[in-house]
Amino acid sequence: MYRCIECDADVVEGLISLRAADPALHLAMDAVEHVPLRRSTPDFEGLARIVIAQQVSVASAKAITARTIDTLGALEARRFSEADDEALKTCGLSRPKQRTLRAIAEALPDDQAFSRLNALDVAAIEAELVTIKGVGPWTAQIYVLFCVGHADTMPVGDLALQKAAAWALGHEERLSAEALAERAEIWSPWRGVAARLLWSYHSVVQDGRSGIAI
Repeated sequence: MYRCIECDADVVEGLISLRAADPALHLAMDAVEHVPLRRSTPDFEGLARIVIAQQVSVASAKAITARTIDTLGALEARRFSEADDEALKTCGLSRPKQRTLRAIAEALPDDQAFSRLNALDVAAIEAELVTIKGVGPWTAQIYVLFCVGHADTMPVGDLALQKAAAWALGHEERLSAEALAERAEIWSPWRGVAARLLWSYHSVVQDGRSGIAI
């Protein structure tokens, strides 16, 4: 059974372990005031929020999500399946995102489907999700990390993580996905906490604030 990150105490435990495991992370740890838990629900709503937030600002994602909930009543598979295209467009959802959300609703129509999915191992969850049209590896990995809550997973293709890891290690160029995956082996079994730390560090360096830059 894999370990989950369920509360702030889990994040703190992970940070303590990471500080001992890799001194290169000390710079990031000292720069970040707080590494947030940031958990979401392991269901259609959680996955929908990830899709909605892609390639838009945090503020835009919140606004689009709020309008969608106001229009549909809830972020549920059935409601997306039944919703009118123009109504979803009015909420701020692009056509590609509408298609992706409808595809997810068709593939995973209810809580029972998500319970079955979430009971699989990480590789199997990600493999099944990427078979859904519009869902790529990044989306699947973020779902495993923040919705399922797996403690030892890292979306190595994430550009912010690649940049933050490079800064922490003193590299001028961002790390490749392969290089980040190799370095992250040191951070196991707390790669999920390392990801949270690096996103927060990215926000501190890039924007002068603490948070997760996704």
